Amino acid sequence: MSTEMSLLAQEGGRRCGHIALIGAPNAGKSTILNRLVGHPLAIVTPKPQTTRSRLLGIVVVGASQLVFVDTPGIFAPRRRLDRAMVKAAWEGVKDADLTLFLADAARGIDADARRILDRLKERGRGRILVLNKIDLVRRESLLPLADALFREAPFERSFMISALTGDGVEDLRSYLAASVPEGPWLYPEDQLSDTAERTLAAEITREQVFVQLREELPYASTVETESWEERKDGSVRIAQVIYVERPSQRAIVLGEGGQRLKAIGTRARAEMASRFGRRVHLFLFVKVRGRWAEDPERYREMGLDYDV
Repeated sequence: MSTEMSLLAQEGGRRCGHIALIGAPNAGKSTILNRLVGHPLAIVTPKPQTTRSRLLGIVVVGASQLVFVDTPGIFAPRRRLDRAMVKAAWEGVKDADLTLFLADAARGIDADARRILDRLKERGRGRILVLNKIDLVRRESLLPLADALFREAPFERSFMISALTGDGVEDLRSYLAASVPEGPWLYPEDQLSDTAERTLAAEITREQVFVQLREELPYASTVETESWEERKDGSVRIAQVIYVERPSQRAIVLGEGGQRLKAIGTRARAEMASRFGRRVHLFLFVKVRGRWAEDPERYREMGLDYDV
């Protein structure tokens, strides 16, 4: 048997496809990604616009490998970083085999949702409606909302789920496994993401900045992993910098006597140890970098296009 025929035999019956997750800020894209993959890859906070760049989540369901592309929430951009995030979201859709439009059942069709629906009309195939947060609304309101969404941009299928409780998620995952194209898997069976651990570590710390600090400050900050040192005992030493725009913001992140920064580090360290399966030595520093959101290097670190 030729090498080509042998490879075809090995891949017989397999399916693989990219699935873009798209929606307004806080629609639950990161929560559903974690549910679908079965692992906490994406950071999740109650605040909108937490996701800033593309994140891949990979899961094998039977003979199918599903490659989910979590994208930033789409909203009306006001600054360069906003524009870069929205562009990254639509680029995630461009080459996807299927697109899941996640709609917040509690919010209905608001301005952000309508903006996305208008663009989705341009996509001729692979549109799937996912009504999320059904645990927060009356069941009798779901069908009228789904009908209204279908009138805005006809979808191939619709699902009603709660990413938080997991209700309806298994049906969605099974449908996706049967719907992605036939073809070889793109990643090893046990790979969960293509994102480097040092990048995931920065996201874990940024999650704690969002969770623990006041309303606006997290949006004026970013986190970078400066060094990653593998140690002989199997542990890892990680040094990270939290960048803020003004000295007053640095004082807030530090907290009285450094207690706020210590709390951020303690929770981030525990989460990293859990995710990476080993002991983590985490060292956090806070630095002022005025207008970091206008620095091309920061965009490269986040995987975003600066020239938007």
